[in-house]
Amino acid sequence: MSEIIVQAKDLSFQYPNSKQAIFFKDIEINTKEHTLLLGDSGTGKTTLLHLLSGLSKPSTGKVWINENDIYQFSNSQLDTFRGQHIGFIFQEAHLIKNLTIEENIRLAQNLAKKKEDKAAVLEVLNKVQLQDKANSYPEQLSRGQLQRAAIARAVINAPKLLVADEPTAALDDTNTQHVLDLLLQTATNFGATLLIATHDKRIKDHFTNTYQL
Repeated sequence: MSEIIVQAKDLSFQYPNSKQAIFFKDIEINTKEHTLLLGDSGTGKTTLLHLLSGLSKPSTGKVWINENDIYQFSNSQLDTFRGQHIGFIFQEAHLIKNLTIEENIRLAQNLAKKKEDKAAVLEVLNKVQLQDKANSYPEQLSRGQLQRAAIARAVINAPKLLVADEPTAALDDTNTQHVLDLLLQTATNFGATLLIATHDKRIKDHFTNTYQL
């Protein structure tokens, strides 16, 4: 029997300067049931992704990850929980420019209150074929290498949930397929569940579970 990794009920969110709240259908995602939050720009998919992953607090409703009611945590507890259980991959890598690739990934260990483990960092870099870039700085990497470094950072703490926001939005068909293959393979290698928010209908056929906004 599959375990539920993400569950949300009665979610709504209202931006400070908006008179109208956004309401979302209830959602339930089983472990290793890779899921798309699919919708056009402006439909609220990124907002929903942020609510489901603890980046934004809902106006109403609850979110559970691994049976933890995440908005019952204090801010510091939620920061630690995210670092330990959720890996984030954004459209841009957002690596710290004055740190090497290895140092960027070790920082993710530190923020999750885990012991820095250089051997684990090098192993993850090897899995995304960046083992020779450990001592390089972000500006020395190509866009594709930066994306792989961001994925390595996202999985260093062995999260059960991998969250990606528009990872293929600016890519051509060939690179879209490459990034998608990398995300799916990484999720498989680390036993993680992949949750992607996107308006990119090109990737819809790769997912059996789609939440349409």
